[in-house]
Amino acid sequence: MIEDVNLAKTIIARRIAREFKDNQLVNLGIGLPTLVANHIPAGINVIFQSENGIIGMGPAPLPGHENPDITNAGGALVTVLPYGCYFDTAMSFALIRGKHVEYTVLGALEVDQEGSLASWIIPGKKVPGMGGAMDLVVGAKNVIISTLHTERGKPKILKKCSLPLTAKHVVKMIVTELAVFRVTPGGLALIEINKDSTVDEIRANTAADFIVSEHLKTMEV
Repeated sequence: MIEDVNLAKTIIARRIAREFKDNQLVNLGIGLPTLVANHIPAGINVIFQSENGIIGMGPAPLPGHENPDITNAGGALVTVLPYGCYFDTAMSFALIRGKHVEYTVLGALEVDQEGSLASWIIPGKKVPGMGGAMDLVVGAKNVIISTLHTERGKPKILKKCSLPLTAKHVVKMIVTELAVFRVTPGGLALIEINKDSTVDEIRANTAADFIVSEHLKTMEV
């Protein structure tokens, strides 16, 4: 396992950033997913959307260049690229519900081998609400989950989610610091592995059943 949490999150963000192609509209959820914007490969123009009303969201601002009026949906300070624009929430969700978003990248409390996601509440604990996640997971063409492989030593990838679901059978890909999984009709498939990990380590820290792809590759980060 990677003990440095910041390093682990960077590995996840870098790998997800390689998934996108030129001029795709991509939504980044709050928290870990926002780091993806900082790692887009040179020469690739990804159009980032934030559901609070931005298209053309850029990376985090450099120190001293922050604008307190420009934030993402989670309230974190962001930049807007020269072609960027602002609009109201109704227009933002029309884009999402109209299937114009190619990818959404979201965090997870739990995700399971069937592609179901629990991301918005732990019963008995105060939460700010579900935000736009329930719209995003059914509106975006592809759902990628970015998550640390375990939390407090417990696996986050399960056979079946135990927490209240955000949505059923919507996740296409799961990216952790150790591995990349794809949800397929034949089950959860391990398709990439961190160069410093092993299949045995991943099995020991995953509570889901999965198959190992015949074309297993090293994660590109």
